[in-house]
Amino acid sequence: MIQIIFQNDFFVICDKESGVLSTPSRFEDKDERCCLGTELQDFLKVQIYPVHRLDFEVSGLVMYAKTAQAHRVANAWFEHKLVQKTYRALTVAQDFAHIPAQIKNAREKIDLEVGKKFEWKSRILRGKKRSFESPQGKDSITLAEYLGVNSEGLLMWDLQPVTGRPHQLRYELSRHGFPIVGDVLYGSKRPWKDNAIALRSYAINFSGAPERARFDLASDVKVTSL
Repeated sequence: MIQIIFQNDFFVICDKESGVLSTPSRFEDKDERCCLGTELQDFLKVQIYPVHRLDFEVSGLVMYAKTAQAHRVANAWFEHKLVQKTYRALTVAQDFAHIPAQIKNAREKIDLEVGKKFEWKSRILRGKKRSFESPQGKDSITLAEYLGVNSEGLLMWDLQPVTGRPHQLRYELSRHGFPIVGDVLYGSKRPWKDNAIALRSYAINFSGAPERARFDLASDVKVTSL
């Protein structure tokens, strides 16, 4: 189901469901999974260009351009870190049991207080299935804020990726002992929904993007969080 949150002559922003691809996979002819980008293009009957992507298991805001020029401009915004995305994640209490003993990890206990903020840095390299830390990796910076415990006893986090590395948020929470609920790939033992993890992109801030007014974009686009 296509859920359009914002649309004008230049861009369209959708609320992607988990269990849906943002763009076609490399094996498009054989991949039977639903693809939002393909369905959206068929629905709008115009060529669209993905500005950024969300993992198959992740829900929330994803942006497409409707012209090649808008695509170039928006790509530059994201590349130069002029657009801020905020994600909500749910985890269980800190535990490093999912990290094998031979894997180097500080296993540092974090004392959590509501509103406490962190800046996590690492060098991430993408493997065939998952990302990991490596001297050959690319610099990764994540801003995290602990929000407290929800009614289900799960820890709530707001996350802002300063860089845009593959699986960046999933990896960072996992390596600090907080794998995202449902994220079996990064060590979660607590189930979530089918083809989904408890990670949602719920806000995009365009206030720092030059030419925002020219493209008639609001300073903030938001949907409900987890």
